[in-house]
Amino acid sequence: MEDKKIIELFFQRLEKAIQETDKKYGNLCRNISYRVLYSKRDSEEIVNDTWMVLWNNIPPKRPNNFKAFICRITKNLSLKKYEYDHAKKRKSEYEISLNELSDCIMAKNNVENDILQKELAEAINRFLESLPKEKRILFLKRYWFMKPIKELAEEYHISQKTASMRLARIRQQLKDYLQKEGYDYDK
Repeated sequence: MEDKKIIELFFQRLEKAIQETDKKYGNLCRNISYRVLYSKRDSEEIVNDTWMVLWNNIPPKRPNNFKAFICRITKNLSLKKYEYDHAKKRKSEYEISLNELSDCIMAKNNVENDILQKELAEAINRFLESLPKEKRILFLKRYWFMKPIKELAEEYHISQKTASMRLARIRQQLKDYLQKEGYDYDK
């Protein structure tokens, strides 16, 4: 079912909206959550919470990009759960991918950083728009959807080392771009 039709089901307050959303995006949301939490049970709970947030927010909201809207909700709920649990039993893809990006962006939280966060996000978006499509998709799959290097290598039919090197080069390009834009965060 098309996203617009699913959104209309939400506006009509029909439970079928949840069923159709789960059918279309359930696996994607479970994968996003699992890569943060490494728990199938917690991931299922997050997906259910995502559907509840959708139900409570549509209407009045009418998202332009339904898939991105759902993924953002799932990712944010998963990150909150991760921070709450703060389990160090096993590093999640979330933690690993953030560590990879730590040289490019600031890691400390303070008031000044909160103010600059929106500007930084806009600079990163400009950088991503400047990348060739294949590099942009690789970067987003790793750092937005938190796909493991092994999965990316298989998907692109390259070795894990090659995938890691491509990502390292893109991170270096991002770091150089951000420094050029005035975001020079020496640690």
